[in-house]
Amino acid sequence: MRPELVAKYRAQRVPRYTSYPPSPHFTPDVDSAAYADWLAELKPDTTLSLYLHVPFCRSMCWYCGCHTTVVPHDGPVKSYLAHLAMEAETVAALMPAGPRVTHLHFGGGTPTLMPPGEFVRLMTTLRKVYSFAPDAECAVEIDPRTLTDCMPTALAAGGINRASLGVQSFDPRVQQAINRIQTPERTAEAVAALRRAGIRAINFDLLYGLPHQTVESCVETVRTALAMNPDRLSVFGYAHMPGFKAHQNRIDESTLPDADARMAQNQGIEETLLAEGYIRIGLDHFARPDDPIASAASQGRLRRNFQGYTTDDADALIGLGASAIGRLPQGFVANIVPVPGYQKAVAAGGLAVGRGFRLSAEDRLRSDVIEQLMCNFTVDVADYGVRHPAGLSGLLPKAESLAELERDGLIRLDGTRLTVPDEAKPLVRSVAALFDSYLDPESGRHSKAI
Repeated sequence: MRPELVAKYRAQRVPRYTSYPPSPHFTPDVDSAAYADWLAELKPDTTLSLYLHVPFCRSMCWYCGCHTTVVPHDGPVKSYLAHLAMEAETVAALMPAGPRVTHLHFGGGTPTLMPPGEFVRLMTTLRKVYSFAPDAECAVEIDPRTLTDCMPTALAAGGINRASLGVQSFDPRVQQAINRIQTPERTAEAVAALRRAGIRAINFDLLYGLPHQTVESCVETVRTALAMNPDRLSVFGYAHMPGFKAHQNRIDESTLPDADARMAQNQGIEETLLAEGYIRIGLDHFARPDDPIASAASQGRLRRNFQGYTTDDADALIGLGASAIGRLPQGFVANIVPVPGYQKAVAAGGLAVGRGFRLSAEDRLRSDVIEQLMCNFTVDVADYGVRHPAGLSGLLPKAESLAELERDGLIRLDGTRLTVPDEAKPLVRSVAALFDSYLDPESGRHSKAI
């Protein structure tokens, strides 16, 4: 990317567009009563995706932007899981008979802090109250440092068939600076244990833009990771937002790479992965050519949700647990964030919605356009303009905004088709922001474009 573009867009703050509108726009106007009505309105042939949030860790990684709490023992985890099961049962009872689960994802936090027996019990409950498709993808996020010897067997027994392991960086100096000491050997042991248990699909999460990171250390981390033969890798840029996550204040800002260095790190990672035969998926994922997500991308079936790029094309996403977000045809629902408040709400009524967003017809259209851009880097706006009340003119961004991005090389225009060229793909979020009618660039609530 040309240096002048990095200089121009480096400070721009834009959403990740894992949802539209982004979650900061959710309001308390959508509550548990509205959610109950929405669940009752689902059709019997609806396909479901379940997301279960487990907000606990054994230690805090200072880069973390997730909702999680450090717990030294399993007591709070067991109490939380009882409420999680209660919420799952309530949600299932409010839906009509017939919806089928095609995807399940455990996120966190560290979901594998669940005691093995408790995890199997929870999965038994889920399969009792929900109908699972025989080929449902069931995934879990794992911190290799805390994965016990017996947990892989329990995961497989519960039906888990994909595991996503947090790696971030294997550079010891970087690990020290982010409070996450994780050796390649421990990571490799976790991968081997998962595969022995029958969990063959392995994802790795990597970060660039961390304190003390260099292009060389990023590339070395990738090479070390590739020796373990992951099927997919997610490569995210670290978002330093200590105003939202106080523990990020423990990171010395003077050790963070600047925008030019971040771009170089991202490029070094990408070039290494492409040279080893991985295919770039969307903005920040890479996969082996035979992985399902690579097939989805090549066939135009790639989707984007709160877990990033995915093959998940379910009609409704059911979020379970504190801070979990779901999406139904009518809109978004987000659960109460603090664990005590979540558990109190579930115990009182079975649901724990804290806020949400009711989608309009225009919201759905803009969401589709933004998802097309984020997944495929091209969209013909005319295809959506015919469904917009104001026609194409009501959906197209201002002419001067389009002209500026075209001059900068971020887009190419061919009639009503907008395409992001290869060299500008790292800035696709800035292009998607053209269609965001809620964007407040001065809010500071989003991560930097670079």
